[in-house]
Formats: sequence, C-alpha cells, structure tokens
Amino acid sequence: MKIRTGIGLDVHRFVNGRDFILGGVTIPHILGLDGHSDADALIHALIDALHGAAGLKDIGTYFPDTDKQYKNISSKLLLQKTNELIINRKFEIGNIDVVVCLQEPKIAPYIDEMKLTISDILHVSTDDISIKATTFEHMGFVGEGEGILCIANVLLTQS
Repeated sequence: MKIRTGIGLDVHRFVNGRDFILGGVTIPHILGLDGHSDADALIHALIDALHGAAGLKDIGTYFPDTDKQYKNISSKLLLQKTNELIINRKFEIGNIDVVVCLQEPKIAPYIDEMKLTISDILHVSTDDISIKATTFEHMGFVGEGEGILCIANVLLTQS
C-alpha cells in the first residue's frame, strides 16, 4: 500500500459585505472573507493538501481566480471536483487534520457541522476529520482580526 501526505495553507482577509463561510458552513459574523470564490479558507487549504498528497498541482491551477466560472462559486463544489481527481488517481482519504487560526468569531459551535459537510462531500467518516481552532494572541494580521489562516494535512492511501 502506498501512503502519501499533503499539506495545504490558505489565508484570506476579512471584509465587509460578504458572508463568513468556513468549512462549507455560513457562520454569523459582521465580516466575511475576501476572495474570488466564496473564500472558504478551510476548504481551500484542504484542497491544496489533497492535491499535494495526490501529486497534483495547486488549487489555482485547477480553479484559477482569473476564470469567471469560479466567481463567487461555493468552495464545496471545488472540493467535490477535487474529490473526483483523487478518486480518478485511485487514492482513498485516510484522515484530515485542519487548524483554523483566527481571533474572532469563535468557531467551536460550528465544528461538528463543518465535519459533517466535509464528510458528505468526500465520503469519509467524521471520525477521520479533525478541525481545531486557535487564536494568535492578538499578534499579527490574524491576531489583529484582519484575516484568517488555515492549515490542512491529509493522508491518502493507494492500493
């Protein structure tokens, strides 16, 4: 059995006038994330981790922000397309581990819903998905509430 790991990282700044979508879940907050798509930093980091583990190129290669078809698209759809790429390469997801770095809002009440959303898209057990959150103790762009940083790590297997 072949075992491969991948790491993904994504950052987005907070802006007025957009919904705050994270892990495929809309979370009540006065600010949203800026980006070409819905700017779901958690899913974007996860996509890059999956791409990396499967030996694929980065998210921008497959879903470029210069392509109008991806304007305001749900990142859940991008994750579905990524899952198809993974399946076509005969990989199975072993586990997913994500760290979300942001000062506010607190996301703990939404983690189970995020895990269920990702589980439904990728057809992996919620027991194989970990989502954790941390602050930056008011330091840097994350700590000052200017943006979010997400890091994802995945394990893929191939028989």
